[in-house]
Amino acid sequence: MKALKGLYIVTPDWDETDRLLDITEKALKGGAALVQYRHKTAGPEQRREQAKALQALCKRYDVPFIINDYVDLCLALDADGIHVGGTDESVAEVRAKVGPGKIVGASCYGDMDLVRQATKEGASYVAFGGFYPSRIKKYEVTTPVSIVGDAKKELPDMPSCAIGGITLENAVPLVKQGVDMISVISSVYMVDAPQAAARAFADMYN
Repeated sequence: MKALKGLYIVTPDWDETDRLLDITEKALKGGAALVQYRHKTAGPEQRREQAKALQALCKRYDVPFIINDYVDLCLALDADGIHVGGTDESVAEVRAKVGPGKIVGASCYGDMDLVRQATKEGASYVAFGGFYPSRIKKYEVTTPVSIVGDAKKELPDMPSCAIGGITLENAVPLVKQGVDMISVISSVYMVDAPQAAARAFADMYN
């Protein structure tokens, strides 16, 4: 499995599949290292159709394809992994369902106890945030940047991901703290030049 490092793009709630694929491909050309399909308002048929199309695109670029929340969809498509939030099934339950070969990401917000728990239960990476106000998600912005460095010291082998309102400018302190992946939605999907934006994020790790 490829190292979990670099730009990790997460899809917006777009119903237009062609547009979704177009911007995702531009991001992949720019150097995105992972893609997560997240669509909170799609019905099952649309979700499956979009996920299948995105998965095929990711395979062409040899980039891991992750499904947000829907373990059954992950298994049905044999996607590379699943990302679970705080209100979803536990990491242990999900790991038992998907087996040892899949990527399992876990949202840990700003809570080191959740990081320890996720690590014990078999997570492949932990996600911290939100760090900054987001155009997409509504949450309390309470995660300190220092948690990245704290987690690295305590659990040096656990890859970490930063989410929430991240831009090219405010990503810099997170990368300096040692975060392995920067996860963005609007900073790639909702800009005039998505390929160039993806390249600028990817270059932080080169």
